[in-house]
Amino acid sequence: MNFRIKPLAVFLAASLSFLFTGPRAALAADQAAPQHTFRVDHGQFLLDGKPFQIVAGEMHYARIPRQYWRARLRMAKAMGLNTITTYVFWNFHETQPGVYDFTGRHDVAEFVREAQSEGLWVNLRPGPYSCAEWEWGGFPAWLLKDHGIVVRSTDPKFMDPARRWLVRLGQELAPLQIDRGGPIIRVQVENEYGSFGSDHAYMEQIRRDIVDAGFEPALLYTADGPTLIPNGSLPGLPAGINFSPGEAPQAFATLHKLRPDGPFMATEWWDGWFDHWGGEHHTTDAKSQAAELEWILRQGYSISIYMVHGGTSFGWMNGANEDRTPYQPDVTSYDYDSAIDESGRPTPKFFLFRDAIAMATGRTPPPVPALDPPIVTPAVTFTASASLWQSLPQPFASAGVLPMEDLNQAYGYILYRTTLPGAVAGDLVLQDLHDYARIYANGRLLGVIDRRLNQNRLHLDAQPAGTRLDILVENSGRVNFGPWIRDEYKGITQQVTLDGKPLSGWQIYPLPMTALQRINFRSDPCAGPCFSRGVLQIDHPGDTFLDTSAIAKGFVWVNGHALGRAWDIGPQKTLYLPGPWLHAGANEVIVFDLDGAPGKPVAGKDKPVLNAPVAAE
Repeated sequence: MNFRIKPLAVFLAASLSFLFTGPRAALAADQAAPQHTFRVDHGQFLLDGKPFQIVAGEMHYARIPRQYWRARLRMAKAMGLNTITTYVFWNFHETQPGVYDFTGRHDVAEFVREAQSEGLWVNLRPGPYSCAEWEWGGFPAWLLKDHGIVVRSTDPKFMDPARRWLVRLGQELAPLQIDRGGPIIRVQVENEYGSFGSDHAYMEQIRRDIVDAGFEPALLYTADGPTLIPNGSLPGLPAGINFSPGEAPQAFATLHKLRPDGPFMATEWWDGWFDHWGGEHHTTDAKSQAAELEWILRQGYSISIYMVHGGTSFGWMNGANEDRTPYQPDVTSYDYDSAIDESGRPTPKFFLFRDAIAMATGRTPPPVPALDPPIVTPAVTFTASASLWQSLPQPFASAGVLPMEDLNQAYGYILYRTTLPGAVAGDLVLQDLHDYARIYANGRLLGVIDRRLNQNRLHLDAQPAGTRLDILVENSGRVNFGPWIRDEYKGITQQVTLDGKPLSGWQIYPLPMTALQRINFRSDPCAGPCFSRGVLQIDHPGDTFLDTSAIAKGFVWVNGHALGRAWDIGPQKTLYLPGPWLHAGANEVIVFDLDGAPGKPVAGKDKPVLNAPVAAE
């Protein structure tokens, strides 16, 4: 291997003075000139003309309660980082065409400013494609209303809204680039495109759109797996590499071969992994990872740890995979076995990484912040319930079934209802089901069809003429990686047949689960698909983990906050409930459960359950 790299001692002598220099310190050094410079020269990152080693970690503001942004940033700083990497998820901000939200939890500019105030630089990943085990890789579902659209291509039906999005994002973040007094030092063009295709005209158009949005060309870069750099990179832009621990020497050797002039950076170094429903919880070898992290830094390479803090895919925003195996939806937790756990607390891996960074750089990081421990809560007292069947909105009449997107629906459930014309027996086939369906005849459950298990049919015995057939379908999360993202419509996306003959005459009920205030709760008990409303009584708010082990399959809200999904197949059996979303006294809890029944307990634990035994299927 012909590594064209400065001797380590020479590099460190030149760079250590800036290794942990944050934007606040750089500003204090020259109050007369708050703007700084960041560029690449002779294979090195230069901050204000001096060598700079990026020691970054990724966290996503969308996966963290806004009240905790600063606490998470301080914890990352205390591990020894000088830079924070974050995606910007398009669908988190533009839920309807041309309607943008940059307030509250969506205020990405405030997140960037808070990073700066904590002495951290920012590595920005604006997409428009993100991946990140996030719903449809960050694309907004409304793009799919045009069935001819080809995402991640030069198709104008995709490129026009993507450009509008990037330009709008530039209004928020371009003023926060380093040369304008902000902390943003790098901006990624697309994301891992080499794993998807090799259309360099598409990549060049995205690059131009990002520049037109106000981002400096000198800050741009691409990121891919080491061997895929030729597919996803662009001439003149630095190329970073993404890889798993244990692969560093080979990965950097490949980068040196393909990009001998540098710079050399691991743009995603995966210190953990994500979990699927029905799969095992992932854990990793923290000691070997810490040794490799120290090795990378001692070579003078830059790095971004993915993830330093995973957080939570609150609401319906988990993604999914499909790669020569059945569909695999991700759980709500994005703990990722990262150094800072889902609730923002340091793990043993945190301290190993902290020591490794200090050993490699010779710098002592700030003290580790103290955090209040999570709390145990009493059980929720459920006092009211409502059957889904009595809580339906007005339906749409349609000859055939339609996907969610055709009805302006992005997430949640959708109900397809028709009347059987006669006593026909045979296979009920859902073509193509995305993703999970329960089949009912006159309200009686007949069976389940699950895309995860590669299922698309259920045998029906003859039902009487006039039987009401209900097919309740859940969007379990759009695929976020690979070629499958181009066909991620939700609901029943083709047709329904019974005994080989198409069924028609449908009433379709969109159930996005966003209008809970319209549910008519009653004191009567409920069984089957039900909403249950109760009170969580606490004296002092604090982080907790709601035990969902009694919920068969459904969703939980607390004080109007959508926590996420529950499913008894595991491995996740708790939902993270942040303390700022609670208050002293009575807190409203609403549970939707497909197998609702009175007396199911829900209470807060002081530890998460992310590794419960997986149910046999």
